[in-house]
Amino acid sequence: MSTRERTPSWGITPVPGRLRTLGSLDNAMLWGSLGLSLLVLVAGTVLVPALSLRQALLAILVGGVFGNVLLGLAALIGADAGVPAMVLLRAPLGRAGSWAPTALNVLQNLGWTIFEVLVIATAASALSQRVFGFHALWAWKLAAAAAATGLALVGPVGFVREWVKRFALWIVLASLGYLTWWSLHGAHLGALWSQPGKGGFPSFWQGVDLMVAMPVSWLPLAADYTRFSRGRSGAFWGTALGYLVPNMWLYGLGAILLLSRGLADAPSVLTAVAAGGAGAAVALLALGVDETKEPFANVYSAAVSLQNVVPEASQRLLIVAVGAVSAGGAFAIDLVQYGSFLLLLGSFFVPLFGVLLADWLLAGAHYRERDVFGAPAVRPAQLAAWLAGFLLYQWLSPVGPAWWTDVLAHTHPGLGAIGGSLPSFALALALGLVLGAAAQRRPTPAVE
Repeated sequence: MSTRERTPSWGITPVPGRLRTLGSLDNAMLWGSLGLSLLVLVAGTVLVPALSLRQALLAILVGGVFGNVLLGLAALIGADAGVPAMVLLRAPLGRAGSWAPTALNVLQNLGWTIFEVLVIATAASALSQRVFGFHALWAWKLAAAAAATGLALVGPVGFVREWVKRFALWIVLASLGYLTWWSLHGAHLGALWSQPGKGGFPSFWQGVDLMVAMPVSWLPLAADYTRFSRGRSGAFWGTALGYLVPNMWLYGLGAILLLSRGLADAPSVLTAVAAGGAGAAVALLALGVDETKEPFANVYSAAVSLQNVVPEASQRLLIVAVGAVSAGGAFAIDLVQYGSFLLLLGSFFVPLFGVLLADWLLAGAHYRERDVFGAPAVRPAQLAAWLAGFLLYQWLSPVGPAWWTDVLAHTHPGLGAIGGSLPSFALALALGLVLGAAAQRRPTPAVE
């Protein structure tokens, strides 16, 4: 099989059997690698000190299991249909209806790329300051954005299978093993365990939402990769378990680091690691180099998503455009805004997946090509179910621009009492099942 065939260069039509080569282990290594991220480590710091360590770890467990079951199901549906994620949404929402989540997915991929560039640049800047005495954060931002764009032009699946499977994953595991030892050494876990939380943001259920948001952010991307899987079972278990383990590991490690080192915020964690001695600095360097796989995957998926609307557009040109916009965004956004960004993503994509799952179940737990490409322009009932789930999430856990949260404040929202993820998913799934069954959808002749 040629290198070209090993990369996800296939269009929006179902991937043929000869290109479906990813097994359970391949999927586990792919998603495990994506879960081994500095940005996940940073995310764990958002949970504390508002939550105690024991509350944070429980939130990580609850959110991790729920979020990764959803991610595994998204991977399974992608393997079943064999089409990109945004094209897959034509089935429940209609051809034009899928454009709304496509736009949101492009925005979220831009956001993830920006935050990843910031993490890489912050880590590199801290190391360069320690070793060479210069900061140059702006230069590292440009370098990280350029590297992500260049790698996206190569093609992520081929890169991950060749780079991650043979080399990068093992280097990263060794680096994180050392970093874990360094973080726990002298951390006085007993004292941290009994230390109460300070309250405020996040509450326990908002912490669950923050944990759910990380795997959920991959829901609109999962099928871009698992459409190349040999089977549905391998896609589910490889993806769900592959991402769950490193996700929980790094969230917990981030929370412990912030508490044990008495740090002020998320960016200071990377600075503390860089100053933690030669071993910690080398581990941070290895993780920073490996981190480039994250933004280039987001740049690539943003381009693939845009092709759902403009399939005739050059993918390479779209990749370059996404990379350029992300580079600009890295100078306008900072890591302190990271927690709100995660929650806002969850409010969109958790209920959206509920609608997709409902429609897939109504289709007999199997999407045929005509279910996707024979869909009408719009399916109003399923769009309404998605909107209802989004509004419930926002009412329970308001997040977004100030004008929006001010409006919601007048409705006396739940303010994190039970979180938004589980209720919004349940509502969207239930409405999707009821409204979809009532509409008695039948595929129309393919129009493409």
